[in-house]
Amino acid sequence: MPDPHTLQEPAPAPNDALSAIVGLRPFLAGRTLSALSAQVLAVAVAWQTYALTHSVAALGLIGLAQFLPMLALVFISGHVADRYNRKRIVQICQVIEIIGAFAMALLTYTGQLAPWALYVLVACFGALRSFEGPCQQTFLPSIATPAQFPKAAALSASLFQTASIIGPSLGGLLYGLGADFCYLTCAIGFSIALLSTSLLKLRPYAGSRSPMSLESLFGGIAFLRRRRDLLGAISLDLFAVLLGGATAMLPVYADDILHLGPIGLGILRASPAIGALLGSLVLARYPLKSHAGPIMFASVGIFGIATIVFGVSHSLTLSVLSLAVLGAADVVSVVVRGALTQLATPDGMRGRVSAVNMLFIGSSNQLGEFESGMLATAIGTEAAVVAGGIGTLIVAGLWIRMFPRLWTLDRLDTIRPDET
Repeated sequence: MPDPHTLQEPAPAPNDALSAIVGLRPFLAGRTLSALSAQVLAVAVAWQTYALTHSVAALGLIGLAQFLPMLALVFISGHVADRYNRKRIVQICQVIEIIGAFAMALLTYTGQLAPWALYVLVACFGALRSFEGPCQQTFLPSIATPAQFPKAAALSASLFQTASIIGPSLGGLLYGLGADFCYLTCAIGFSIALLSTSLLKLRPYAGSRSPMSLESLFGGIAFLRRRRDLLGAISLDLFAVLLGGATAMLPVYADDILHLGPIGLGILRASPAIGALLGSLVLARYPLKSHAGPIMFASVGIFGIATIVFGVSHSLTLSVLSLAVLGAADVVSVVVRGALTQLATPDGMRGRVSAVNMLFIGSSNQLGEFESGMLATAIGTEAAVVAGGIGTLIVAGLWIRMFPRLWTLDRLDTIRPDET
């Protein structure tokens, strides 16, 4: 019998424990700080653009300036991510982001930042994210095993949602001290993100040596056509967000339907992110062990039902709860889709597939707002939101039949790269 007073060696961490992932902390710090700084920057740019122009159309051009570079560079950035050192690419992007944020602070301080310069700088940030995003998405499967990935992905999602909640409010507070101070804070945030990225230890990746060609540029599309379960997961999210874009109508609900005013609008905007944060924390504590496919489809169904409930609600409490449920349901599909995107894709193809995934996500958000606005103009706001929720339910049912392999997906930790 061992002496009870003898110091015992601590029990080894289970193979799916987050504490066993070397490099997880710098990865999470870099991604979260980068996202938080981007959120603060977006708020400052919107406020300053409107202050300089007093034009609602100018705000729309800011969104367009961010999206068009990603659309134009999606296939090139994916190819670059698979050909060259991904960590180095992220570092280069973050260095330029630091310089850009500092330049915006300096130009604002000296009173020389014109609206056209804001559009150019925002477009540059959009181009940088088109390269940084696909590379950054490949980091987690490079440091986590398949058993560890679901927990780590859920924790990463929770921190990202925290940044989404804190970022706009922090941006508003910092802007009160001056736009130049706000941009300088962003430069500091990007600097710390760069330091975290530099501390990250990744498994060696040689990179593809194949020359750039149409076949290599569109390799991500070709791979998705072969892996129909992965194509189904990405396209399901695209159409669910595209049709169920209730968040685009929040200003109308806050003003004309719920009669809440600006404070109420802030509560409504925060509700989906808070629900997503709580959902991701639950998934980090209790990761999906089995039946990942059916759970994903169920979450999309709940997303659609919550959208319908929000559409017909005239109560602040019910509206907040339905938006929170909507956000929590969405994060489940995010985790499953993320696991499929990263674990089912060969390392040499992850950059291109991640770039296509980013394009789908960006398109669904931008086009979803456009679709909701046009449909609301045609049939009314409440009818448009309800119709979007019903459309989401129909898409989920169709996708079960069209992508049976996705429906039968069981354990996420058994997903392996498809080299075919």
